[in-house]
Amino acid sequence: MTKFSFVALLIAVTSASSAAFLSPATSTRRHLPTWRSQLDSSTRSSSATATSRSKRSVRDRSPEETISLLRDITQAAFDAGPQAAPYRTLQAYVAITRTLQDFSPLQPLLNGQRAENFSAPVALRKLFERLGATYIKLGQFVASSPSLFPKEYVLEFQKCLDSTEPLEWNAVKSIIEQEIGPISKNFASIDIKPLASASIAQVHSATLKNGEEVVIKVQKPRIDQLLKADLNFIYIASRLLEFLQPDFERTSLSAVAGDIKSSMLEELDFEKEANNIEEFRHFLSSQGLDDVATAPRVYRSLTTKRVLTMERLRGVSMVDADSIASITKDPESVIITALNTWTSSVMNMPWFHADVHSGNLLVLDDGRVGFIDFGMVGRVGEKTFKAVSELSTSMALGDYEGMAKALLNMGATDENVDVRKFGQDIEQVMKDVSKVQPDIASVGVGMDGTVQAAISIDEDEITNMLLRIVAVTEDNGLKLPREFGLLVKQSLYFDRYLKILAPGLDIASDSRMVVLESGASKVEVNVR
Repeated sequence: MTKFSFVALLIAVTSASSAAFLSPATSTRRHLPTWRSQLDSSTRSSSATATSRSKRSVRDRSPEETISLLRDITQAAFDAGPQAAPYRTLQAYVAITRTLQDFSPLQPLLNGQRAENFSAPVALRKLFERLGATYIKLGQFVASSPSLFPKEYVLEFQKCLDSTEPLEWNAVKSIIEQEIGPISKNFASIDIKPLASASIAQVHSATLKNGEEVVIKVQKPRIDQLLKADLNFIYIASRLLEFLQPDFERTSLSAVAGDIKSSMLEELDFEKEANNIEEFRHFLSSQGLDDVATAPRVYRSLTTKRVLTMERLRGVSMVDADSIASITKDPESVIITALNTWTSSVMNMPWFHADVHSGNLLVLDDGRVGFIDFGMVGRVGEKTFKAVSELSTSMALGDYEGMAKALLNMGATDENVDVRKFGQDIEQVMKDVSKVQPDIASVGVGMDGTVQAAISIDEDEITNMLLRIVAVTEDNGLKLPREFGLLVKQSLYFDRYLKILAPGLDIASDSRMVVLESGASKVEVNVR
């Protein structure tokens, strides 16, 4: 999807938050032209070339295309269900009104605060946060997809907050007992104070009757109805935009909206996350890695689509060098194990862990590496995997033109690319990446209850580096798939961990390191 079409998608999102449910009050709609005119202006300036190539208008639509649109709208409206729409209409009205007020020249008169200078990325990030779970997740999708979305939106949505006020214990208790039966039957105790409360779920620590420590991830009430309603209306809005402006079809706007819908709805099914965890555990066992790496054990009898019960792993963050030094005398081997295990999973599994930030990668008390939170995974097609393998080999050899050629094999381009110049640009980015040194800051308790630490540049610096890589590829006439961005982001996380735990390690020449091998669809590797 080209960058200018992101503005169109945001317009679709805004429409889905208001008019797609019910028309908001007239007073709110009077403010919308100013906001949308700026977005429209951005769209026009960014898409002038595309507009000049447009050959079709809505008048050229065939009866079959109209019938297809109506069928999709009807199905999406049916899937959304009638119950969530009124509530979301009210919430959308309040969210849009509050966001517009933030930038209104009347702000000092309304509450005595100074109005903010208008910024489309900031306004949309605020709106997304106020609209709740669906849009927070959509904002996180934007932040993790720099190959799809403009830099200013990727950076701003990096701030999208996925934390909410905790649910009252009675509400959580009710859901647990609806799903898996009486608490007193299954648990010796549950801590009613949550470890974490996010937009979709809340996490509590507990102890089983046999004394084993677990964590319980509980889906919030009615969240499935809200997400289905929101995502289906977003899809409807994107289909309508494409129908009314056929030139948007070449950007695959509705296809992207459909993919977002599918991937986000998967997060509502905790049984799928449980399957991911168990599949990863099976991978570790098949590779003989159980004694060096692990993932939480899932308690299937206490797991449903809305409740996930899993082993509580106790450990420290991969960036907490002092604590790791108290666990093992060889911190370097720990990060090598973590990186090699992840790399091996990319080669041997149909998907890979796509969120190995410092809260999801632990060094356990027994020295093993613990992978947690398998809600976000990425999938690599054969073409992309082959190109990533070539990229990995070229990177290890310091062959920047080889890296350029690998990226060309991975991406889509409609023009001739100067491979030599592309390679020189990549070399400069890689040198800049190597200069960045991390700072460590304590950030409290993580989702699994362990004391976490984080690299202060963990997100901002990594995202900026990833954006630079994307910018270089685009400046050289290349468009990269989203899964490439996900892969590279995980690699940048590991680069930070290596600088903390193994600053002198030369990964290009160290025989202990696993390198992605071209054509290696299923291989066994020694990652120790």
